[in-house]
Amino acid sequence: MQNLPMLLLVLASFAEPVALAAGAEVDITSPADGARLDAKAQNKIAYDAALGGDGDHVHVYVDGRQVALLRQRRGTYTLDPLARGNREICVKIVNKNHTPIGVERCVKLMVE
Repeated sequence: MQNLPMLLLVLASFAEPVALAAGAEVDITSPADGARLDAKAQNKIAYDAALGGDGDHVHVYVDGRQVALLRQRRGTYTLDPLARGNREICVKIVNKNHTPIGVERCVKLMVE
């Protein structure tokens, strides 16, 4: 029983991100997971986000590197030319401080 206050504090720290992300969701509507893209083409990503909770806008990442900050909740973004090979594109909902709130969608692609 002596550790009960500490346990409650630890559990509360895990609950906070869930509360911040309540009602938030994001989807990448194009390209589909597993798609093959042309390295020479202008490739676009289409997304749809419900910011919910503490969400303010979205960031786009290619292979873990942020490539865009987008304020629209739905739209498209033209990617810079992608190098050939396996790529991962993610859209993450972030707060006003640009910190991800834990809601994201990623697709894995092959660029040829």
